[in-house]
Amino acid sequence: QVQLVESGGGLVQPGGSLRLSCAASGSIFSINAMGWYRQAPGKQRELVAAATSGGSANYADSVKGRFTVSRDNVKNTVYLQMNSLKPEDTAVYYCNADIRILPTGRGSGYWGQGTQVTVSS
Repeated sequence: QVQLVESGGGLVQPGGSLRLSCAASGSIFSINAMGWYRQAPGKQRELVAAATSGGSANYADSVKGRFTVSRDNVKNTVYLQMNSLKPEDTAVYYCNADIRILPTGRGSGYWGQGTQVTVSS
């Protein structure tokens, strides 16, 4: 059993900051890519930021220069530091991870339950 638990969402004013955390727990051998998606009402879920176990990262164009994704591989945790937040960043943010249970074979995708981020004055 593997679980991803997110925290750090909330209400923030435009220009403010939040830091999201996502901790993976359970029977885990290794985690490959780990990152964040978001979904606003009436819109498709989109990739926000992702990080590999080696430290490389990629971002959606809309958040480049404002968001930073990082990982603590010892704690199996991924973070999303969100600065200069805009109203259009309002969405439910979901953690996603590609996790291997065994030393070999393909990883399987797992999702967190989502955490609400609301940017409003």
